[in-house]
Amino acid sequence: MTPEQALQRQIECYRKMTGEQRLETALNLHALACEVAREGIRRQFSDADEAEIESHLRRRLEIGRR
Repeated sequence: MTPEQALQRQIECYRKMTGEQRLETALNLHALACEVAREGIRRQFSDADEAEIESHLRRRLEIGRR
């Protein structure tokens, strides 16, 4: 399957979902992205505590909104 075919298939799957299912998927993807970002922050700032990690994450999310 080509990337284009995979994308079309994914779009078809999303179209078959209810609004609630699409929202749940979006929220799950957001949570996953935040966990991946936290891991990157932990590697970059190995001495940071959880509060500092969350502060860095919030800053990154804010930059992404601009």
